[in-house]
Amino acid sequence: MPTLASMAIPEEGPVPFEDALVVIGTYLVSSPQQREEEHADLVATLPSALEANGVKKLRLYQGFWIRDIHVPAAIALQRQFEPRPDDVIVASLPKCGTTWLNALTFATMARKAYPPASADHPLRRLNPHQCLPFLEGLFKGGREAELELLPSPRLMNTHMPLPMVPSAVPGCRVVYVCRDPKDMAVSAWHFLRRLQPDLAFAVVFESVCDGAVAFGPVWDHVLSYWRASTAMPDKVLFLRYEELLRDPAKNVRKLARFIGMPFSAAEDEAGTVDSIVQLCSFGHLKGLDANKTGHLDPLLPVPRDALFRNGASGDWVNHMTPEMASRLDKIVADKMRGTGLTFQ
Repeated sequence: MPTLASMAIPEEGPVPFEDALVVIGTYLVSSPQQREEEHADLVATLPSALEANGVKKLRLYQGFWIRDIHVPAAIALQRQFEPRPDDVIVASLPKCGTTWLNALTFATMARKAYPPASADHPLRRLNPHQCLPFLEGLFKGGREAELELLPSPRLMNTHMPLPMVPSAVPGCRVVYVCRDPKDMAVSAWHFLRRLQPDLAFAVVFESVCDGAVAFGPVWDHVLSYWRASTAMPDKVLFLRYEELLRDPAKNVRKLARFIGMPFSAAEDEAGTVDSIVQLCSFGHLKGLDANKTGHLDPLLPVPRDALFRNGASGDWVNHMTPEMASRLDKIVADKMRGTGLTFQ
């Protein structure tokens, strides 16, 4: 029986989380109900709103709209998450390029153990989200012990705004990706329609404008990481989805330098960067069985292929009137005035 120690390859990158779970087993998993009951009284007092699909409930916790099931996770993260100096956290709002950045970061960090051109690379058999532990998922269920057992360097993922993981900066390094809020709104609508096909786009659009979206308001989430990146650029790398699309190779190089694993001359000669870009490309990932079958989560019956709908920029023009686009642009510009960050 393999052990986590036997899987540990600190100099070569993170272990795919799905593989690590096979070794860890399930004996550490506690009941999420216990953590929910612990904070039930507090959660009940928080202002509430329904998510755009009209099903899931959001709670306003410390200025951010968090799904009620994730409020206990936010509390636990604030109190208990202890980063290691060589940890890397991929952070984003939902529908802003999370899956792609998860894949790129994993492939970059793990390239010595798993050459990107190899036929048995974990990303050819696992969904990118299976390669990284999802922080709020673990802390919601009281499963943080699994995180502690992972060998270093650890690679993790979160949708939480930075105030919910305050020890992350300067405790470790964070890679954040943002996206034009108009495209984010369109992507969120298509995603939510997999559960509610008759959901009107106008409903999702209004929720984005109002700020009442999961882990939002959008502008406050983005700004929490933007401000940290300007104050501590060696700890927070701030990326834009649109720039990733325009020049993925350039941004993979930037990512590698940020995490302290720049590409060597030999890797450049071997075309390693291009191999990572190809491995993690939208078209390649979309065609893999691991991303065409199965569901994101046993409790969220959304097929994995919902993560690979379009992968482009500017699709908002096919769904928004000029008036809608102008309205959202103005809201975002007003919220970000004076910060140095713009989406135009």
